[in-house]
Amino acid sequence: MSGAPLQFKSPAPDWKYSSALPGIAWPAIGGAQSSIALSLQAQFTHSERLSAARLLELQYRQLAVLVTHAYASVPFYRACWSSRYDPAVPLSPARFADLPLLTRSDLQREFDALRSADLPPGHGEPFESRTSGSTGAPVCVLKTPICALMWNAFALRDHLWHRRALTGKLAAIRQGVTPGSFDGWGTATDGLVVTGPAVVRGIQEDAASQLDWLLREQPDYLITHPSMAAELARLSLAHGAQLARLREVRTYGELLDDDTRILCRQAWNVGVTDTYSSTEVGYIAMQCPHHEHYHVQAEGVLVEILDDAGGACVAGEVGRVIVTDLHNFAMPLIRYDVGDFAEVGAACSCGRGLPVLRRIIGRVRNMLVTADGRRFWPALGSREIAEAAPIRQYQIVQKAFDLVEIRAVVSSPLSSAEEERVRKLVLGRLPVAMHMNFVYCDHIPRSAGGKFEDFISEVATARG
Repeated sequence: MSGAPLQFKSPAPDWKYSSALPGIAWPAIGGAQSSIALSLQAQFTHSERLSAARLLELQYRQLAVLVTHAYASVPFYRACWSSRYDPAVPLSPARFADLPLLTRSDLQREFDALRSADLPPGHGEPFESRTSGSTGAPVCVLKTPICALMWNAFALRDHLWHRRALTGKLAAIRQGVTPGSFDGWGTATDGLVVTGPAVVRGIQEDAASQLDWLLREQPDYLITHPSMAAELARLSLAHGAQLARLREVRTYGELLDDDTRILCRQAWNVGVTDTYSSTEVGYIAMQCPHHEHYHVQAEGVLVEILDDAGGACVAGEVGRVIVTDLHNFAMPLIRYDVGDFAEVGAACSCGRGLPVLRRIIGRVRNMLVTADGRRFWPALGSREIAEAAPIRQYQIVQKAFDLVEIRAVVSSPLSSAEEERVRKLVLGRLPVAMHMNFVYCDHIPRSAGGKFEDFISEVATARG
């Protein structure tokens, strides 16, 4: 890519900004929160085009303030860093990499010790944010309104990147929501941009009733977990159901695979846009507007991808995702191991200097392990399994080093020939010689957080 400056594309033409002053319709004069939101977008427009080196320099400017604050006011870090950190010495990448990782277990055990005793003025009243516990290890994090502000800023950036027509109707199928109809799309746009309506429904409802609801609502945009999008697309294809106005599927909360993208394109002729976030640290990465890989939201988080020895991975390598939230001063999460694995990507041709994650791979529990310690993340091919046999839903569980179990919800009983086709297909995708058992179910439930995983290793979980 040439070094010529790239011009920021204006929002989609139907964006209409809200004015907070009576009698002023255009140009809109927003309130305080709207002004902050637009100020951040103006800064993001500049910062996303900076070089990787300059971005890292700016991150360390903020990181130095955060680390100094954490050492001075958070008992947990004061104790853990006592032999590794000297506040009188400037923070460098090498010194930062020497600090110990923070784990989910630390968050669960040390909540009080991780609280700051001296929150800086202006950050607002702290509040608790709790994870769903879908991995079996729920945690609670203390945040401030600054964290919420940054969340909304990145959500707005996502709308800008993908040039959404915000006057359309948004349908959301989520966990832990109040079902119903709403005038706006949510806090990222409320009071800033005029949007169309939003309709919301809980994710625990079965896919058939969800599709009936979508056919009645005919939304322009759909946001849900990838597994629900795939189920809905399969049902639409099977029944010839059309979501005629749909422009885009947005996904979050689970791994998005190529099959789901293909299914949504086949069913509704739309693309899928994914985001990578966590309750603890907010937005981590968002899909590039021009590619299917992800850009780390470097203005909000510092992300490290580490190999087994704790070294930094390079492009093409897979490692653990370690995140530092740059703006949470109520409960600083510094070098937090979120429990995921990701592959580092090369610099993006779109011109953004934001770090690239080629793909998000999953958690330890989604990893197949062998007796000699090797690990793999199976790509199982849900479309091919559905073509091999009348399987409506499945989940594969590694029960032992040499044994997997397929839990299957079927439209009709499988013949021995169909079972054999599925067995050959699945075992052919696994990197080691294994055996497979069938277990038939009426339903495979989602987790407490509404998520669904098509591969779980009980062996990897037991090994930690």
